Amino acid sequence: MRHNKKFNHLGRKTAHRKAMLSNMASSLIQHKRIATTLAKAKALQVYVEPLLTKSKEDTTHSRRTVFSHLQNKEMVTELFQNVAVKIANRPGGYTRILRTGFRLGDNAEMCIIELVDYNENMLKEKAVKKAARTRRSTAAKKETAAPVAAEAPVAAPVATEETPAAE
Repeated sequence: MRHNKKFNHLGRKTAHRKAMLSNMASSLIQHKRIATTLAKAKALQVYVEPLLTKSKEDTTHSRRTVFSHLQNKEMVTELFQNVAVKIANRPGGYTRILRTGFRLGDNAEMCIIELVDYNENMLKEKAVKKAARTRRSTAAKKETAAPVAAEAPVAAPVATEETPAAE
């Protein structure tokens, strides 16, 4: 029976799956964004988010724990020095999955998985949305909108000189 065993095996043996997820996590930390299939991205998200949480506390134990998953000294250093500083005040949700369409050969659903704090375009949109929001009641809008619409006369179409005259 497979009680409480709900992770995606991705069609690979255990050693191959662990190596693949480790390499994908290293690539994500290095490049801050990678393109992959949706199934692999969801499995990677479950794999890498605890490592990112662990990197917030820079101790020897947490470094060794993360290294046991990543097996790459340079990426562990990058994670603890650069990435952990940016995600320090975020309580979770360090990655974002953006669907990009379907692959041409086998119609697999493709996506981009990225670190949330490294996408400047999304951060700008969030700042603009927060600035535009105000707290007003909807009743005031309805009262002011009705008289303005009633006062504005409807203009009749005006003939111009460009229309050809009947000869």
